[in-house]
Amino acid sequence: MIPTILRAALPSIPVVNQLPGVRKDPSADPSTLSFTRSGVRIEREHVAAYARVCGFEARDTVPLPYPHLLAFPLHMEAMTDPRFPYPAIGTVHLENAITSRRPLRAGEVVDVAVRVSHPRPHAKGTVVDFVADVRADGAPVWESTSTYLRRGRGEESAAPGLSIDRTPTGTVEWRLPGDLGRRYAGVSGDRNPIHLYPLTAKALGFPRQIAHGMWSLARCVAALDNRLPDAVTVEAAFKKPILLPGTVAFGHEAVEGGQAFALTSPKDGAPHLVGRATRA
Repeated sequence: MIPTILRAALPSIPVVNQLPGVRKDPSADPSTLSFTRSGVRIEREHVAAYARVCGFEARDTVPLPYPHLLAFPLHMEAMTDPRFPYPAIGTVHLENAITSRRPLRAGEVVDVAVRVSHPRPHAKGTVVDFVADVRADGAPVWESTSTYLRRGRGEESAAPGLSIDRTPTGTVEWRLPGDLGRRYAGVSGDRNPIHLYPLTAKALGFPRQIAHGMWSLARCVAALDNRLPDAVTVEAAFKKPILLPGTVAFGHEAVEGGQAFALTSPKDGAPHLVGRATRA
């Protein structure tokens, strides 16, 4: 991942970002991009490390969001490819939707594929989907759509993204340590500077480091784990960044077909994440 992360950073460095092979072409069509990893063994020790960071109980089955880690290297391959029109740094993870057909187990061998959609307009710029597909013995078992936003001139008439009406009131507060981003980076491979240290986050416009969106989603799923069916779809929209160290409030409530959940600010109730889980 280290060479990939370096390639991700280069298009954000002045002068360097104009070099051949580094320069991004905003008119490029990334929908031709697809990448695969075959014969990936789900390592028990890695699953256990992920479970500890994200609050899951130790089990033989793999936490629902865990396969995102298997797909993430392919996300980075796509973002650092010259055919991807935007720099990886500054591209915001806006939404995520996961469907699991059945629980995976540690030790299983899977094939992972990621393809990229054609960019489409958004009120705040342009969005593009990364669609991940995980198969075991040729059968689909897990898939996700990660929607990324590149801020810029938007279209007010653009189709809205994921709409979740319910924002349950937070009833449990979680205190998040300052090193949470570094801990999650250690298991996920996502070492975006905005998550690591105050200095690296400030260089990119944040007052201090922020939590990973996929950590916040995973932590919510861990809190709901015993309420979710084996075949489930979880959708989430990432709203306000979570500054580290910090405190968030988790809430959930039963809705038709499943559970609504949210992470909010204990001070004013502003949402950091809103989501829902329904039977697939």
